[in-house]
Amino acid sequence: MDNKTQVAMFLFSGLTDNERLVPFLFMLFLVVYTVTVVGNIGMMALVHISTTLDGPMYFFLSYLSMVDLCYSSVVTPKMLFDLLSSVKSISFTGCALQLFFFASLAVTEALLLSSMSYDRYVAICHPLHYVSIMTRSRCLGLILLASSIGFLQSTVQTGCIFHLQFHGPNLLDHFYCDIPPLLTLSSSSTLLCDMVTIFFTCSCGIGSMVTVLVSYTLIISSILRMKSTEGRKKAFSTCSSHLTCVSIFYGTVFFIYLRPPATGFGKWDKVVSVFYSVMIPMLNPIIYSLRNQEVKRVIVDVIRKST
Repeated sequence: MDNKTQVAMFLFSGLTDNERLVPFLFMLFLVVYTVTVVGNIGMMALVHISTTLDGPMYFFLSYLSMVDLCYSSVVTPKMLFDLLSSVKSISFTGCALQLFFFASLAVTEALLLSSMSYDRYVAICHPLHYVSIMTRSRCLGLILLASSIGFLQSTVQTGCIFHLQFHGPNLLDHFYCDIPPLLTLSSSSTLLCDMVTIFFTCSCGIGSMVTVLVSYTLIISSILRMKSTEGRKKAFSTCSSHLTCVSIFYGTVFFIYLRPPATGFGKWDKVVSVFYSVMIPMLNPIIYSLRNQEVKRVIVDVIRKST
């Protein structure tokens, strides 16, 4: 490429250079994506058809499933296609769109998880006022707020990154368009974009995580004061699934984004990226199904009626 010409496309290094691993990885992630689609659509369908899963928690859960389905679909189908391709490429515009939707949905999910922690706080710490506080309009407002912030910050970040100069090389050391590897390819100064990324990661990521931590500190304090053993057990059961999903999501995301800029992605960086971009959207509905007694009862009832 001419040194003064903006690149027309990017090339991915992909998940692995070992060709013998490609068939295994393709089948593995095809199964993961299939389970992701079936699991999240199934969760949305369960919440929609069941009369027992009509509370605010399940309203949030159905929207989380929709976000997870879209979130996974931004990355996984392209990754599967590239595993079978000799040339792993994406256009400049396609890369911008992939980053935009991925960043939008990732932050939306983070803020949605913090909204769900607030819902659990109200349910356990203020049970008598739960229905009056967590009205359908308030739940919808929290979802719209999470989505608006998610897409707004992504617009700023994507606009900042793709206003940089990319004169070459155009090989992204990754399997999808993400902020850290894109910044390493820029031919111009990335200081402003680095600051923007840190700002939004801290404000959206750490801000939502603090909400989760405060909510669960108050929740655990309230649970420990309960006199009923059965009440404590039920409260821990309803919170454990959400806390598990939150821990996995934040732990992997912060590992990638809250650290000094690096020259490239290593093997373990890609493994962590696979976990939060591909595996977590599959794990969320599974964790909620296995850890939530009401969801398990509805699944069993649906299976019995269909047989």
